Parts: sequence; structure tokens; C-alpha cells
Amino acid sequence: MAHPLSRIIDQLKREPSRTGSIVITVFGDAIVPRGGVVWLGTLLEFFGSLDIDAGVVRTAMSRLAADGWLTREKVGRNSFYRLADKGRQTFEAATRHIYDPPPSDWTGRFELLLIGNGEDRDASREALRNAGFGSPLPGVWVAPSGVPVPDQASGAIRLEVSAEDDSGRRLLSASWPLDRTADAYLKFMKTFEPLRAVLARGSELSEADAFTARILLIHHYRRVVLRDPLLPESLLPADWPGTAARELCGEIYRALLAASEQWLDEHGTNEKGPLPPARKLLERRFGA
Repeated sequence: MAHPLSRIIDQLKREPSRTGSIVITVFGDAIVPRGGVVWLGTLLEFFGSLDIDAGVVRTAMSRLAADGWLTREKVGRNSFYRLADKGRQTFEAATRHIYDPPPSDWTGRFELLLIGNGEDRDASREALRNAGFGSPLPGVWVAPSGVPVPDQASGAIRLEVSAEDDSGRRLLSASWPLDRTADAYLKFMKTFEPLRAVLARGSELSEADAFTARILLIHHYRRVVLRDPLLPESLLPADWPGTAARELCGEIYRALLAASEQWLDEHGTNEKGPLPPARKLLERRFGA
């Protein structure tokens, strides 16, 4: 039987190309904690483990740079990439959403934003989705009170509403496709449960495979959790799978962390040489 990691990679190959999205995962999960700059060659070595052609990676990097997510610096014939200022707030919000425990101090109220038809509406929409807001109607966005409003939506009209009555609960059900999110969590767990079982039996992955598994784990998990508003438990279905999915992701992440960081120690390069050690916050992810 094929190793669970091999099956996850095979599944990835059957999906439409997500190279740009995986690049974003690599930066957010592994490069930003190590200074935020990486040599293109490091990325090409990683993507080689996924059988993704170097030309495809270069094209994805060029598109991300053209869209303002990354900046490129040439040193001789080598290219080095860093996260652009445009994407920094989005990355920081996504990092909290993925790795931090869900907030437990909900007040029972919701933030309601009204967005006009200005030229920045598309940018506001993407930033609000990434921050955990849902949209029941065009131009209307809602999130539990206390969720930070991204800069791209700073001009929105802001209101505060209660979700304790029937109309409030209807607003919630119309704002987020919770059934689809639940199905996505279940699919995530089905995909990665075999890997957890292998690791729990004491099987060790090579450093390269550990890094690959870690990136694919977060790549799959963030695709679900960034669409999850992380609603208070009192507003969720009794059988909500998000909690179990987070526990699964955290357990695998902790098991892979040491070996995957060793791979970065040996192979990760920036314009000054080896990547600096990861900040301590990396060890606190998922309670690691």
C-alpha cells in the first residue's frame, strides 16, 4: 500500500493547478517565521518533490509578484522573493485564523459592515473573506464582534447587531455556507487521518518528506479554515467537525515540525545565506 503522503500528493496532482496557492502556504507557514525572504532555488527544490515543473513555479511567482503579493530582488543571476507590504496584513490575519485557538470571549453580538460600489470593493471582498467575514447579501458583511476589520474595508459603514433572536440566526445561516464548510472539514480529516495513524505508530519521515507533508497539511487546512468564521460554540451544530479537524491538524503539525525545520536549516537560503532560525512563535502554533 502506498504511503499516505504519496496518496496526498497523487490527489493534489488530480486537482487543478494550485501552485500559486501552495507558494502562499510556504511563505506564510515556513518563510515568514524565518525572516520572510527566500531564494527561488529553495522553492524549486521543494516543488520538485511534488513533481511540479520549474517553469510552472516561475510562472506562479511572476503572477504573484505582478499581483502585488510578492516582491523580487535579483542578486547576480539569483532571484529572491519576499512578502510585499500589500499582503502583510492579510497574512497576519490568516496566520491568527489558522494557528491560534478560536476566541472564547464572544459578547453575543456581531459586526455588520456595509460596503459601497467603489473601485476598491473587490479588494475589500477578498480581505473580508480572509478575515472571517461572511456575506448574506451583496455589499453586506458580518462577523462575530471583535474580529478585526481589514484596512481594505476601513471605509465601510459599521453597525453592531445581536444574533440571539430568530432573525439574527437567519442572518448567520445566510452569511456562511456552514454545510459546505463541514463537508470540507470531513474531507480534510479523511485525507490526513492515515498520515496521523502512521506517525502515531512511530514511523518517521525523512526531513524532505516531513517538510512536504507539513506544507500540504497547512495548504489543505487553510483552504477550509479561512472560510470558517470560527463562530462561538453556542451557534454551531452539535456535531460540528471543525474542532476535530483542528485537533488532527495540530497533532500532525507538531509531529512534523522538528524534522521539517531541519530540512529548512539545511536547504533554505536567502540573499545572505542560510535562513535564520524560526521565531519562537512557530513553537506555539496549535499549542506546540
